[in-house]
Amino acid sequence: QVQLVESGGGLVQPGGSLRLTCVASGSSFSTYSMGWYRQAPGKQRELVAVITRVGSTNYADSVKGRFTISRDNAKNTNDLQMHSLKPEDTAVYYCNAVSQFSRAYWGQGTQVTVSS
Repeated sequence: QVQLVESGGGLVQPGGSLRLTCVASGSSFSTYSMGWYRQAPGKQRELVAVITRVGSTNYADSVKGRFTISRDNAKNTNDLQMHSLKPEDTAVYYCNAVSQFSRAYWGQGTQVTVSS
């Protein structure tokens, strides 16, 4: 089992940058596929980016070229670096971990607001 805690959200102006960090507690972090999802008011939760156990990445089309997902298995962390933020990036961002047995875990979420 793994517990996930996100940090790094906040208020940023359009065009700005933020870095979200997810810290995982528990064992075998390196065996989990890690991802970031977001949910804006009135919308469904959507995938933002994912990084597999072997480091392969995938991004939503809306964030390609602006966001970068990474992981540090030694520190049990998963980061989402966000650049060129837009108002439509405003959402609660959730860290996600999926085990080898397809069990999913979620963090509590961190708010990102892009506004002038």
